[in-house]
Amino acid sequence: MNKRQQLIPLNNLNLTDRFLFEEVMEDPLTHREALSIIFGREIPLLEQNEAEKELRISPEARSIRMDVFSMDVEKTVYNTEMQKQRRADLSKRSRYYQSLVDISLLEPGVPDYSALNESYIIMITPFDLFGFGKYRYTFRPVCVEEPKCVLEDGATRIFLNTRGKNEDEVPAELVQFLYYVEHTTDEAAEQTGSERIKRIHDRVRKVRNSEEVGVKYMQAWEEKYYEKEEARKEGLREGLQEGLERGLEKGLEQGLEQGAKKQLIELIKKKLEKGKSVEEIADALEESTDKIEKLIKEMELE
Repeated sequence: MNKRQQLIPLNNLNLTDRFLFEEVMEDPLTHREALSIIFGREIPLLEQNEAEKELRISPEARSIRMDVFSMDVEKTVYNTEMQKQRRADLSKRSRYYQSLVDISLLEPGVPDYSALNESYIIMITPFDLFGFGKYRYTFRPVCVEEPKCVLEDGATRIFLNTRGKNEDEVPAELVQFLYYVEHTTDEAAEQTGSERIKRIHDRVRKVRNSEEVGVKYMQAWEEKYYEKEEARKEGLREGLQEGLERGLEKGLEQGLEQGAKKQLIELIKKKLEKGKSVEEIADALEESTDKIEKLIKEMELE
């Protein structure tokens, strides 16, 4: 198959695709529209808005790359993430994100922890992570012995599910927005009747029609393609040599498979050294997160 045929056109991407999501939400006004829908109130004008913001507390520690990081005029922090693939560690991933965000907000030497900003980690998924059919799951620390006692530490984590079933419990605009996220079309935007969603879609159309963004998308895709193709060829060479040395057809087949696996492991090692997450590695190498996690576990046992 020609490699160009494997490329999903930019115009066919939905907001569940990280590339389009980041390009669209990088615009502060668009991100504000989305947050206003999520919270059901107007969000003050954002002072900061960064896509692909990286946080790392030390060269040895694992870094995170946030999809969209924003701060409003009241210094409240919003980290909005698009998570298209289901993963078993998403809950703990949100915990790690929260910890690094907190560390980045408190200046060295500040003695009063009350200086920590209010913060929201928002994760949007096209699947129900918790299985209760909710469009929105909001988490704050609650006392086990006294459920009415909430730990007011200023940190909130929100998981949004585009496929919820409790329409009567959440605002209609949120339901419409989450449907639009997964079905980012002119028809879906028009049918909502929401002016906010229509303004978000105006930004989507602008991004899709941008020649500059089109080039950026192509370059990002080709970088992933050639990296994987290089790994495949190197694996074939190693496998061919191993198979020839064995001198057996079965040995050749096993050698090819083993060579490809070795090369993939080497690529994974390089990306782990750069602090990349499992999701980022899977995305870059166009492999499933399950396969990457399995290979990492094998590497740890060696």
